[in-house]
Amino acid sequence: MEAIFPVTALQKQQGEVKKAAREGIVRITENGRGAFVFCSDEVFEQKLRQVAEDAAYEARIATVIERGRHDIEAGRLYRGTESAFAEIEKRAASHA
Repeated sequence: MEAIFPVTALQKQQGEVKKAAREGIVRITENGRGAFVFCSDEVFEQKLRQVAEDAAYEARIATVIERGRHDIEAGRLYRGTESAFAEIEKRAASHA
């Protein structure tokens, strides 16, 4: 869970805010509303890496789903696990 501090904590509780920022995202409120986000360089870089990895994963999933839809439309499908495994074995044998 992200830490939340009032803007006054930047002056009065610097050590606590910095410690929380080294561990994750810190939300700073002003007049009871979200105003700023604060974190360490390391946390920021980790969050950027995670967002990039998540986006790449979603793109791969979308590509696989789209390819599957095209395969179904083209009639390239197998009903049941036995027919699917038979096709896998057939393709493996042809590549050996």
